[in-house]
Amino acid sequence: MPLTNSQYDEIIRAYDARQLKNEHDREERTRYAYIKIPRLREIDDAIATCSVAQAKKLLDGDTMALNTLKEQIASYRSEKKDLLKKAGLSADYLETSYKCPDCKDTGFIDGKRCHCFTQAAIDLVYTQSNLKSILLRENFSTFSFDYYSDKDINPATGLSSLATAKDAVAKCHDFIDHFDDTFSNLYFYGDTGIGKTFLSNCVAKELMDHGHSVIYFTAFQLFDILSKGVFAKDEEAIAANENIFTCDLLIIDDLGTEFTNSFTTSQLFLCLNERILHRKSTIISTNLGLSQLTDLYSERILSRIMDNYVLIKLFGEDIRMQKRRR
Repeated sequence: MPLTNSQYDEIIRAYDARQLKNEHDREERTRYAYIKIPRLREIDDAIATCSVAQAKKLLDGDTMALNTLKEQIASYRSEKKDLLKKAGLSADYLETSYKCPDCKDTGFIDGKRCHCFTQAAIDLVYTQSNLKSILLRENFSTFSFDYYSDKDINPATGLSSLATAKDAVAKCHDFIDHFDDTFSNLYFYGDTGIGKTFLSNCVAKELMDHGHSVIYFTAFQLFDILSKGVFAKDEEAIAANENIFTCDLLIIDDLGTEFTNSFTTSQLFLCLNERILHRKSTIISTNLGLSQLTDLYSERILSRIMDNYVLIKLFGEDIRMQKRRR
């Protein structure tokens, strides 16, 4: 999974902290064991003493010194295990305990990222996407066509609300299935409360579960962060701006609800254009029709969307209102 520098550093810091905690916990267990079983300290001191003594003999040419040392250490370790067992402690009580034994909490195995590092990256982007809790309730497994009518017909297309919703879901699955090999973007638009944001979240969960970095912002949040990146030079703002342009999928929700001016228009064009140039996918959901988009922003933005986005128009009765009646 591609990570920004700040995301990578955050994960590495977490591993460093975990290793420090592991060592601290081991030292605490050792102190407790020494108090409970004083003989353990004597054994550890004896191992250190005989190691030094046998090392000197080895340097002096005693070829049997190493074998002697191994036998002595094996005997001491056997005694330690017996003492721990009699005291009701596990045989490995004095050993370092790892959350991931495979990489010993370093995050790497033979220079390659461990499976636990990959999972940590997924968890991090989930958290930073602003979607973690939402995706637990808004995903394809909870999506229902029951809120779309087969009797509500769009006169312009001749399709029902239900048929349109099924087509939208099919396009979402196609977007997901070809995400790694085909550059594409989605533009959800239409009536209020008909599942545009819900479908965006469905796509987000599928991609994030496969290790892709996804970031979600309302339009207001997006422009707030972009403005801080321009006018505030703190590290957090710079990192947030970097994520907007480099994440695998950016979701802009409720476009058109923010306060618009020349700054937001220029920043929206910059954001969309840069992501198109770098083949980074974007999903936009909005109540704005295409003509309204031009009126509120610019023809340049409309042109980028028309040329590079799959347009998905949804219509029907507000799902929130339907739920209240049920």
